[in-house]
Amino acid sequence: MASTQEKTTPNNLINNNDSNSNSTTSIPNRSSISTTLISAVDSFPDPPPSKTTATTKGIPVMMRAQTCHPLDPLTAAEISVAVATVRAAGATPEVRDSMRFVEVVLVEPDKQVVALADAYFFPPFQPSLLPRTKGGPVIPTKLPTRKARLVVYNKRSNETSIWIVELREVHAATRGGHHRGKVISSEVVPDVQPPMDAVEYAECEAVVKEFPQFREAMKRRGIEDMDLVMVDAWCTGYHSEADAPSRRLAKPLIFCRTESDCPMENGYARPVEGIHVLVDMQNMVVLEFEDRKLVPLPPTDPLRNYTSGETRGGVDRSDVKPLQIIQPEGPSFRVNGHFIQWQKWNFRIGFTPREGLVIYSVAYIDGSHGRRQLAHRLSFVEMVVPYGDPNEPHYRKNAFDAGEDGLGKNAHSLKKGCDCLGYIKYFDAHFTNFTGGVETIENCVCLHEEDHGILWKHQDWRTGLAEDGKIEAEVKLTGILSLGALQPGETRKYGTTIAPGLYAPVHQHFFIARMDMAVDCKPGEAFNQVVEVDVKVEEPGKNNVHNNAFYAEEKLLKSELEAMRDCNPSSARHWIVRNTRTVNRTGQLTGYKLVPGSNCLPLAGSEAKFLRRAAFLKHNLWVTPYNRNEMHPGGEFPNQNPRVGEGLATWVKQNRSLEEADIVLWYVFGMTHIPRLEDWPVMPVEHLGFMLMPHGFFNCSPAVDVPPSASDLDDKENGTPTKPVQNGLIAKL
Repeated sequence: MASTQEKTTPNNLINNNDSNSNSTTSIPNRSSISTTLISAVDSFPDPPPSKTTATTKGIPVMMRAQTCHPLDPLTAAEISVAVATVRAAGATPEVRDSMRFVEVVLVEPDKQVVALADAYFFPPFQPSLLPRTKGGPVIPTKLPTRKARLVVYNKRSNETSIWIVELREVHAATRGGHHRGKVISSEVVPDVQPPMDAVEYAECEAVVKEFPQFREAMKRRGIEDMDLVMVDAWCTGYHSEADAPSRRLAKPLIFCRTESDCPMENGYARPVEGIHVLVDMQNMVVLEFEDRKLVPLPPTDPLRNYTSGETRGGVDRSDVKPLQIIQPEGPSFRVNGHFIQWQKWNFRIGFTPREGLVIYSVAYIDGSHGRRQLAHRLSFVEMVVPYGDPNEPHYRKNAFDAGEDGLGKNAHSLKKGCDCLGYIKYFDAHFTNFTGGVETIENCVCLHEEDHGILWKHQDWRTGLAEDGKIEAEVKLTGILSLGALQPGETRKYGTTIAPGLYAPVHQHFFIARMDMAVDCKPGEAFNQVVEVDVKVEEPGKNNVHNNAFYAEEKLLKSELEAMRDCNPSSARHWIVRNTRTVNRTGQLTGYKLVPGSNCLPLAGSEAKFLRRAAFLKHNLWVTPYNRNEMHPGGEFPNQNPRVGEGLATWVKQNRSLEEADIVLWYVFGMTHIPRLEDWPVMPVEHLGFMLMPHGFFNCSPAVDVPPSASDLDDKENGTPTKPVQNGLIAKL
């Protein structure tokens, strides 16, 4: 996985900057949904009477009518219940002992259930979320049972299965006693391999280091101390039938530190070239081994071998003085569980071990028009890092860091003053480990406000009024380069020599954002469409006598195949998600536009092996109508996946209509990394991303002031500001 050597840290930023405008908006009545979508269901207790907002010092904390919102991520207790329920359902002791738990996540409810919860069960109560019907809506007394979805790998049979478990019903299992869970379904998924786990990585390293032929190969390179050796298990991908998922395989990369008494040394500075290893990860045995070419290990760095801290006479930089973010009156956001309110915006924070940070139910409170929804669900669903060196072993490096490993599982605990500044609200993340225990990443997500500089801004010099606003997703690329070793005097066409005997291959980083949009739509409504906008130069002639004329031309993307699009900076191309039935005061359809940042496409031939699994990288934009089963652009199990174009590239072949639909945007963005000498030992911070900006989405109410008071805070700083700032709200993974 790329997060091992060149760890690309996805700092997922949702930056909401409020908007003040003098314009007004007219929103006509919307059609209603059937009341059967919100009919009575079982499981949760009746909500207690609503209470007013409670405040303590810091962030105002709203009283909750029920303890667990349908979109809240699974708690540690719920994960334990789900695992125990599935384990108890195993047919034999051998089956139960061989269960390995790859993923346990919430089964997210239908959008109508979420709307019902927000309307009547969780403050701030918002009955306007549900359309009016004759006689009024049918309001159930309980919400649906929370469910968990488990991906389970059977180490004995090499089978992968998916289980659905109800979490709130007491069920007496035949074996294992009582569990607060009930198996609803289980299904074996044929011909797949689930993501690798950290437990497997450790076991793989131990097996390889004990293999006699490997020890002999390392001895030929002058290494006899196996404690210096680092073995990183990489998924094999799919290059031929030999990689088929009938076996669970890994092809490790080997690295070696120089000194046993320097455990913090950067071992990735010394890659071991020429050794081929194939490991059966099911049985943890070496299937193939070959010492193909003896390449000397890169020489030791004479100063401190790229180790941070005061070692070997090296001293870290100390010329940067502290930078403080101060908010003496506290933050402007309010937190209730995973529900966030900031100025006129509100949304929910979620987390999955595969995607990491998830943003739900993004909405804008627009005066008398109430809650105007922008998006139902926003997340990064995949990350692919293909390498451009055709030599062994680098051509096999095309890691799917979400599907083969898990972006969320590889998140780390955020630190005050380093990752997050100012008043901070932290959120922990829980997930299962391979053996079924619960792991917790404390402070995995932090929420804070920061001065994000001038965004879009216009100031009237006569009146002094200004306005701005956008939603931004930003990714920062940092980490360690994944390197190769060179023979004395050798250079590589497909990489950069960065130290004696050491080179960094060229490669690319791609991220895929899935945006389940709902611009000005209530649950059950499918009134969105996507328009592509290009700037055209007017032909010379009577309409362009000065040869300066250009104009914006719009094109409606009517179907899925028509909506396979690429960025075009020469025409300032962007896309607008519009509501087909809502207009602003000028009669224009309201919408939000997707503004691309810097971007690229794969620098590989059309028959490249990694594109077999990553066909979704062939275009920057894809658009599909919402389908709750279409979540992963490369299919749910890309590891060793032999199926060509599974996922997004296959779904769009249905060529479903997009003229008026429940729209899902899939935006593919990335960068091409040509390593430089100054990149070593670590990558410089590279920024890329995109923006969602209002387009005809005019508000008609003044800014809502959130009274500064105190606090559901995990950490804070005090002081006196020297100047007012334009704050943005940041949710960071």
